[in-house]
Parts: sequence; C-alpha cells; structure tokens
Amino acid sequence: MYPQITAAELGEKIKSDEKFILLDVRESSELEYAKITDNRLEVAPMSLLSRAGLNALSESIRAQQIPVYVLCHHGSRSAQVVMWLIQQGYKNVFNVSGGINAYASKVNPSIGLY
Repeated sequence: MYPQITAAELGEKIKSDEKFILLDVRESSELEYAKITDNRLEVAPMSLLSRAGLNALSESIRAQQIPVYVLCHHGSRSAQVVMWLIQQGYKNVFNVSGGINAYASKVNPSIGLY
C-alpha cells in the first residue's frame, strides 16, 4: 500500500498556506482539458519520468523537504509514481486518490471533467 490523500483533503491544503508541491504526472495534452491552478503545481509527465528518472523532477522535489502530492487523471498513474518514489527513498509523498477527476467532481467543478 502507499500513502494517499483524498480530493477533499487536497482541496483543504490548496486553500491553506501549507508548503507542499502538487506534482501532476499527466501528459501535456491532458493539461489542456483540466488543470489545477496553484503556484505549488509542478508538471512532470509520467512518460518523461520513465525516460529521465529523478532528473525529470525539480530540485524542490528532489530536496525532499516538503510534502509532495502526486496527481493524475484517476489516480492510477500517480499511485505508480508514488510507489516508484518510495522505492527511490522518498518518504513524504502521497497519491491523490481519484486524481483530478475526483477533485473536479467533489471539490472544484469549474475545472471540468474529461
């Protein structure tokens, strides 16, 4: 099993001043359909992660000093990335259960579904 948070919990964190990184691992074309607008958002598509490994991640994520919440469309790819990051020694990483689909459905419908 891997650590995760719900879409509602992510919504509360986004409203807060908490320091974290929201890592979106969806492909660029998917971001055109639905995207969370927050200055803590970073994008590293799973395809890039598979090619470049940890080098695809920002220095902020590699520093491992603040929580990283990983997001995809429905939560499957992000769960794989979380498990991979844990295997790489990361401790403060969490899957966003249900992905942006759950976030748009339960927290912020203006994001839209696809």
